[in-house]
Amino acid sequence: MPKSKQHFLVITALGADRPGIVNTITRLVNTCGCNIEDSRLAMFGEEFTFIMLLSGSWNSITLIESTLPQRAAELELLVVMKRTRSGAQTKFPSTVSVRVDVDDSPGIVERFTNLFTTQNFNIAELVSKTHPTDENMPARLQIQITGHNPLDDNGIVFKETFYRLCTELNAQGSISVQETLDGKAC
Repeated sequence: MPKSKQHFLVITALGADRPGIVNTITRLVNTCGCNIEDSRLAMFGEEFTFIMLLSGSWNSITLIESTLPQRAAELELLVVMKRTRSGAQTKFPSTVSVRVDVDDSPGIVERFTNLFTTQNFNIAELVSKTHPTDENMPARLQIQITGHNPLDDNGIVFKETFYRLCTELNAQGSISVQETLDGKAC
């Protein structure tokens, strides 16, 4: 089906983790005639969250919108759905990915997201995870952020600011820059 004829739906499901629950949702998506374009699953404590971008005909998207709420109630899931469009992706000169390992404390993730924001980056992905250590050591926080660089400078300005923040926070940091050609990473 041509992209112009497809409809798109974002679904977020949240609930207690148990075997088979993701398969139940993906089977329903398939039964309704939808395609999973993109998805992410994450565990938070005893809860899981599953985010999907679905595509399909108007009928198939409408079918999943009408059948998922009942199935979600049976599975004791909180589900949010929103129609969207495929949309043309904005083209950026490069994509920057950073990894950080630092002693955990409140506000650390915000310091790094603020760095991306003040440089006018569009954050495309963020993953952060705290890893406990023994009682005498602070927990370690690992952060991964990927953002699209609006400047055609191969990330030079961003790198300097990033490493300065890592030094200030006594963090271990690494950065990689991928130049893009016509909006696609090389």
